Amino acid sequence: MPDSDGGARSRAFFGDPGLPGFQHRAFTKAMGFDEESLRKPVIGICNTWSELNNCHAHFKDIAESVKRGVWQAGGMPMEFPTISLGEIFLSPTSMLLRNLAAMDTEEMIRGQPLDGVVLLAACDKTTPAALMGAISADIPSIMVSGGPMLDGWFRGETLGACTDCRRLTQEYRAGEMDEETYKALEDGIVRSPGHCMVMGTASTMNAMTEVLGMALPGNAAIPAMDARRRRLAERSGRRIVEMVAEGLRPSRILTRRSFENAVTLFSAIAGSTNAVVHLPAIAGRAGIDLPLELWDEISHRTPVIANLRPAGKYQMEALFNAGGIPGVLRELLPLLHGDELTVTGRTLAENVTDARIEDADVIRPLSDPVLPHGGTAVLRGNLAPGGAVIKQAAAGEDLMTHTGRALVFRDVADLSARIDDPDLDVDASSVLVLQNVGPVGGPGMPEVGNLPIPKKLLKQGVRDMVRISDGRMSGTAFGTVVLHVTPESAVGGPLALVRDGDLIELDVPERRLELKVSDDELARRRAEWTPPERHYTRGYGRLFLDHVEQADRGADFDFLRGRDPVEAYEQPKF
Repeated sequence: MPDSDGGARSRAFFGDPGLPGFQHRAFTKAMGFDEESLRKPVIGICNTWSELNNCHAHFKDIAESVKRGVWQAGGMPMEFPTISLGEIFLSPTSMLLRNLAAMDTEEMIRGQPLDGVVLLAACDKTTPAALMGAISADIPSIMVSGGPMLDGWFRGETLGACTDCRRLTQEYRAGEMDEETYKALEDGIVRSPGHCMVMGTASTMNAMTEVLGMALPGNAAIPAMDARRRRLAERSGRRIVEMVAEGLRPSRILTRRSFENAVTLFSAIAGSTNAVVHLPAIAGRAGIDLPLELWDEISHRTPVIANLRPAGKYQMEALFNAGGIPGVLRELLPLLHGDELTVTGRTLAENVTDARIEDADVIRPLSDPVLPHGGTAVLRGNLAPGGAVIKQAAAGEDLMTHTGRALVFRDVADLSARIDDPDLDVDASSVLVLQNVGPVGGPGMPEVGNLPIPKKLLKQGVRDMVRISDGRMSGTAFGTVVLHVTPESAVGGPLALVRDGDLIELDVPERRLELKVSDDELARRRAEWTPPERHYTRGYGRLFLDHVEQADRGADFDFLRGRDPVEAYEQPKF
């Protein structure tokens, strides 16, 4: 089991009287550390900084703040890099590499003489990846987010990346905005480092980290460029040294009840549907299952009280000023397990006892919510026997019950080639279906589920229609979009059998997604179906395709579920 004796791993590394200890001390002194430093517990700072990740551009400064706190508390900070997954640069999708980043984090923790670790993450996949790795290694760990970027601004309008990227691009494609204005938007919509400032996936996952108890209160919403972000990083550096002394590991914090708290907060903030993939993967590392039924059960009883885009009115800076996630949690306490332990050493309820709500329109009371039910619904039916999700809080009310003719796109290339064809056989009642974009088919389950509205319909004034896929969509996106259809089409799920003209029924109130085709006809189609060609035959891509699980299981690798706690540092005795 991991050490409860704080500093035991680094003492074994530096304190050996023979050749191994001699080498460890000598090579570490070469970096300028002296004997006094070598007697302190070693705190790793897992830094996902990269110039290929704009959201993490300020992480060098945050790491320095963490180091300052570690030194203040009597620890020895040692920074190390892991893979940095930025949404904007990576192709075909950062989700393809989330599990690789989790493995990187786990093995760096496992193989180094660390007594505790501070995880620096922010952009969508870095946060779940870091948590997955740290949970599996199970040494004292605390998360520090990079925080949301400043609000966008253009000609008197507050903008959010990338909710408004999508909304305004739609207007440009429809011919409602000229090219000069569209180009000018680029200068004002992303004004600083930090992750997207709406309740997208990054904001959602950092809120989840806070309610799970793996970050200090306030971590999720402090703006990236606010000095309080650095001060929180410094406090986190001090706190991790104390956690090492206390032996406070993720296995003591992460329980079934703490994950139920996370799903409750997810419902209350109308969080990104991507959390329905990431949180089961995180829970799986703790040996806990989060079936889709749990999400729907909690959603039914939890109102949306955070009035945040894309489902609401405000952005993360307003949430921070209104009380942040601590304010949301204080209001939610009647629906939470408040006695769950957190990295502070106190319970969740104790952490938020003194939280204030400064704006009751941003953080609404339970008695006057934004919506009476959670932001996401789970659907089942013959088209999604393993489940599918829809962010009902960001969908069109008039499309919550809808039956329409399917228009099928085989993959992203087919979609790109035909979506704006003026002769496309489509109208506003059609149901757009995109196949082969799941974990295997994507590959990596890319964020392409919010298919663009065909240009011919945009010019007719259509701004939403039912769209269905086995892929994901960005948490900043919106519309009547059914996602994560399981099993996916690339492994023979029913979505692979849909053909143009088939009737599809969506009934969100009844949680139903049905393909109106007879069982006999589906059996005939299945007999004719052949799987698509695999994307990879070697390397990490092949490992991914061979071992990735379906979306309802978190799309983790089948061999990575559960913990394998690191033991005291061992070395040769010669």
